Amino acid sequence: MNAIQPAAPADQGDAIFSASDSGGGYEQAGRELPLVREYLGILERRKWVILGIVAVALLAGLVSTLMMTPQFTATSRIEISRQDQRVTNVEGLEDTDRRFDQEFYDTQYELLGARSVAERVARELRLANNFAFFEAHGIDPQTTPWLGSPDAATSRETLETRRKAAVGLLLGHIAISPIPRSALVDISYTSANPTLAAQVANEWGKQFMADSMDRRFESTADARSFLERRLAELRQRVEESQTQLVNYANEKGIVVLDRVEREGRTVAAPTLVQVDLQAMNQALLEATEQRVQLEARARAAGGTNADLVNNSTINALRQEKSAAEAEYAKLMVQFEPGYPAARALEVQIAELERAIGREESRVRGSTQADFRAALDRERDLRGKVAALTDRLNLQERDRIQYTIFQNEVDTNRELYDGLLQRYKEIGVAGVSASNITLVDEAQVPGGPSSPRLPLNLLVALFGGLAVAGAAVFALEQFEEGIRDPAQVTPLTGLPLLGVIPATPHHDDVIDMVQDPKSDVSEAYLTVRSNLALATSHGIPRTLMVTSTRPAEGKSTTGFAIASVLARTGKNVVMIDADMRSPSAHKLLDLPNAAGFSNVLAGQSRAEDVIQPTAFTNLSLISAGGIPPSAAELLSGDQVKALFQSLTERFDHVIVDAPPLLGLADAPLLAQAVDGVVFVVEARGVAARGINNSLDRLRSGKAPLVGAIFTKFEGTGLEGYGYGYGYGYGYGRDREED
Repeated sequence: MNAIQPAAPADQGDAIFSASDSGGGYEQAGRELPLVREYLGILERRKWVILGIVAVALLAGLVSTLMMTPQFTATSRIEISRQDQRVTNVEGLEDTDRRFDQEFYDTQYELLGARSVAERVARELRLANNFAFFEAHGIDPQTTPWLGSPDAATSRETLETRRKAAVGLLLGHIAISPIPRSALVDISYTSANPTLAAQVANEWGKQFMADSMDRRFESTADARSFLERRLAELRQRVEESQTQLVNYANEKGIVVLDRVEREGRTVAAPTLVQVDLQAMNQALLEATEQRVQLEARARAAGGTNADLVNNSTINALRQEKSAAEAEYAKLMVQFEPGYPAARALEVQIAELERAIGREESRVRGSTQADFRAALDRERDLRGKVAALTDRLNLQERDRIQYTIFQNEVDTNRELYDGLLQRYKEIGVAGVSASNITLVDEAQVPGGPSSPRLPLNLLVALFGGLAVAGAAVFALEQFEEGIRDPAQVTPLTGLPLLGVIPATPHHDDVIDMVQDPKSDVSEAYLTVRSNLALATSHGIPRTLMVTSTRPAEGKSTTGFAIASVLARTGKNVVMIDADMRSPSAHKLLDLPNAAGFSNVLAGQSRAEDVIQPTAFTNLSLISAGGIPPSAAELLSGDQVKALFQSLTERFDHVIVDAPPLLGLADAPLLAQAVDGVVFVVEARGVAARGINNSLDRLRSGKAPLVGAIFTKFEGTGLEGYGYGYGYGYGYGRDREED
């Protein structure tokens, strides 16, 4: 016979045909199942696990909810206004930028939930001595020794322990909830006692306002104390600087007549020397003027017109006048006569003209005697002015240090006056209206806020789904078997001959195989079609069916192939070659007195052990007695001789071989047949075990034809990409219609 020796699918030449030649079959075995459909398949397979976990979670949520103590939540509402809390009005000490509003409110929210407020509430409501408060939070005085007895005297240590416990309970059950985009804040307190919850919620807001006021007063007290110390220091500095200024003035003989203050600071006042020098300068000017006049008169009286022309004073005045007139002419080119600079020049020119006239009169009318007297007086005054000037220059050097001392006095006085003003303002800084107001008082809640059964059940549902998802994921990861028909060919290197759906009841397998309209029967018909295309000469005459381990559907597949072939008119004999664990006779309800093992042992003839079955054209050779060593019986040539003799009488010989795992029977049988079909159970043997089994067959040159995927539980074969759904359901759907 021409046996096919397949290796990998690509090396099988014309022995293996593509699905395009048959119009369907296993050409899509390499395709991946769509991800959504794969997940639906997982949900279908694990639905009871998922439903069980979710049911337990819901039950746990229900029971825990019913066992919870009802809790009541009371809520009060306050408004926190943005307020600049200054203790001084010095710009820059307080930032009023609106960008810092959120920082301000975040700080207020933290202060609102601070331990200091909880301590004030506990002290105001006397919660340390309120055993109903502790009972409302699940603390039983009978089972809590540190609470003590309500009737017994309370020690300081016990009272402090209660106070700390009360503060901790308050902080654990208070909730601060700012209302977005507003200055409103909700203060919620939860307790098993509704009245107590309302009391605490209301008192919390009141104590927060009181705490805010206290902090404000404390801050002003600190500022007042600081300013008092600074004022004392500055007062001493002012006294010291003033004393230093006076002593220096006495030492240097600096006498200031009048002090002038401008914007709080002393402007440089004239000294006695400056006043004397100013008066002496004025007298000198007058004497000089008098002398000039007398000189002019003297010259006018005794001189000629040439004297007037050569008089330097008159010439100087005339030159100055000419310069002023020239400047005035320039201004008139650009401006009107009323322009301020032009008017000033007009006045200057007029004054110069008068001076020239006076000089001319004095030159003409002055006498020589008056001139000499005026000259002597002028000289005397000039000497005095020079002496006073020297004295003033010396004093001006001393005035530099004097000015430094004076500036120090002014600076210290300004600092002192400024701080004194701030000190006065502090007295009213802490008595302004509070920036916190109560908007709504908390009312005694009419119903519990928790537990909420719908919410708890919803949480339990999602929790159960999460746990179920994790469990399903773990189960899917731990399961190493092939789950998808699309994985068969890539993992085994064999073409997929067909996918056999799982059957709900094992006893119905024969009926389902014989029923032409069942999914199982349709699947095996597809297997027969693919077998016909698997080799160049059609379905192998002698065909062995094996698997990795028992219970993978090997015997059922062997019977189904034999039955399908028999229904097509072929004369078929099925051999139960699993002599270690025979099952075919049970499947067909036939005796197993003598069979395959007896023929191989020479105890019976083949024609004597062939049993007709209830199915037309189908005969059976049962396994027979269990031999001491099945491998020894299969090692000889009698197996191949038996199969050759049977092919002379039957069209096809279907061999139900033992599983490969740990046994040598199947590889020995494979050497005597024309083709081997390998059965793979869905979600059964790990891929590693399957490959080990196939390696054993390939090492023995077994003529592997293909693989059959059995017990597949998908989301429905109608949704799978093998083309089975149309054939499986088409006729039945039409019949139902």
